[in-house]
Amino acid sequence: MISYLKGILIELEPTHLIIEVGGVGYKVNIPMSTFDAFKNQKEAKVLTHFHVKEDSQTLYGFHQPEERTVFLDLLGISGIGPSIAIGMLSAMNPNEIKSAIVAENVKHIQSIKGIGGKTAQRVILELKDRYKKEGLISESGQSSIVSNNSLRNEALSALINLGFAKNSAEKVIDKILQASDENITLEQLIKQALKSA
Repeated sequence: MISYLKGILIELEPTHLIIEVGGVGYKVNIPMSTFDAFKNQKEAKVLTHFHVKEDSQTLYGFHQPEERTVFLDLLGISGIGPSIAIGMLSAMNPNEIKSAIVAENVKHIQSIKGIGGKTAQRVILELKDRYKKEGLISESGQSSIVSNNSLRNEALSALINLGFAKNSAEKVIDKILQASDENITLEQLIKQALKSA
């Protein structure tokens, strides 16, 4: 519903901020990474997620799109609410979370307040395959999340719009990304995918 807020930072605390937009002050709950990013700023653009429950309506805010994406991924898991998801993003950055999930590091995930062993295993079970596809996994099983996540997503979106099935498009894109260098452009990626498909 509310994708972002752009305005004057009235208050900035480690757990929340108040941003004035058009004469209205919005209280937005944030992770520590967003707090750090907005320190010493008078104005800000905050990416948001509007969370509605029976008894409350809450705004959650992020500095980077990747933070919001991981937050929403975590919210999709039974047993994880917004407070725990924000706690995870305060303790680890998105790439660290993804790496811990791909490496099946239950202890690391479990170290977050509110996450027990079963929930940590559920997080791994539900997100591991998705994050594996986004990153390149080295021989040791460690994930090195590549910076071309958005490139992959844009190429995937383009191929789906061109009528390709999502699963086959994902396989082709991942194969090209693993074989190519990191400087591949979106145009080159789509062209190669069209040739391969």
